[in-house]
Amino acid sequence: MITKPDKNKIRQRRHKRVRGKISGTAERPRLSVYRSNKNIYAQLIDDVKGVTLASASTHDSEVSGNTKTEKAASVGALIAKRGSEKNISTVVFDRGGYLYHGRVQALADAARENGLQF
Repeated sequence: MITKPDKNKIRQRRHKRVRGKISGTAERPRLSVYRSNKNIYAQLIDDVKGVTLASASTHDSEVSGNTKTEKAASVGALIAKRGSEKNISTVVFDRGGYLYHGRVQALADAARENGLQF
C-alpha cells in the first residue's frame, strides 16, 4: 500500500533546512511565522538568548479583517508596531517552511509597509 506524503512533515523538513542557514540576534531578530488552518502567528525571536521579543496573532483583540488573508495582514502590521516599540527595525524573515504566498505573503508585505525591513 502506497501512502501519501504528509504535507506537514515535508514542511517541517523544509523549515529545518532553512533554519540551518538563518538565525536571529538582538539587533536583527528572526520574524518567525506559523500558520494553522484558522489562525496565523508571528514572533520576533532572539536566537542567541533564546527569547521571544514580541509576538502577535489572530487571537489578539487589535486584529481585524473578514478573510484569513486580511487578518494575516493585520497581524503583520501589529508585529511591526510591537517591534518598533522595542526599537526593532530590521529582521530576518523566517517563513516557517511555508510557501511565500497567500497569508504568509500578506503578513510579510504588511510588516514591510509598517516599518520592518527585511
